[in-house]
Parts: sequence; C-alpha cells; structure tokens
Amino acid sequence: MAPASKTIKIEQIGSAIRRHHSQRATLIGLKLNKIGRVSELQDTPEVRGMITKVHHLVRVVED
Repeated sequence: MAPASKTIKIEQIGSAIRRHHSQRATLIGLKLNKIGRVSELQDTPEVRGMITKVHHLVRVVED
C-alpha cells in the first residue's frame, strides 16, 4: 500500500481582474478561477511556490 500523500486545501479570496497574466495562469494552474472556489491539491514544493506567487489572492483552508 502506498503512503498517503498530504493534501492542502486553498480558497480563492481575491479577483484575478487587473492582475498580471502570469498570476491569472497560476490561479488556473491551482484549479481556481472564481472567488470562493476551493481546491484540494497535493502538498508539494511546486504547489507551495504557486501559492506564494498569488498569496494575496488565496488563503489556505484548515481542515
């Protein structure tokens, strides 16, 4: 049996309107594109970096 991978839940709290196109693309990569959407992704360094890039538009939701 494979070890269970950790997940992280993030919610979009800010709009992508009037943001740089790379920040919009990052939100889409995080499976977010509307305020209030919640996405559950694997907790990897790549995902953490994407969250850091748009930290002002998302928040980490505690379980």
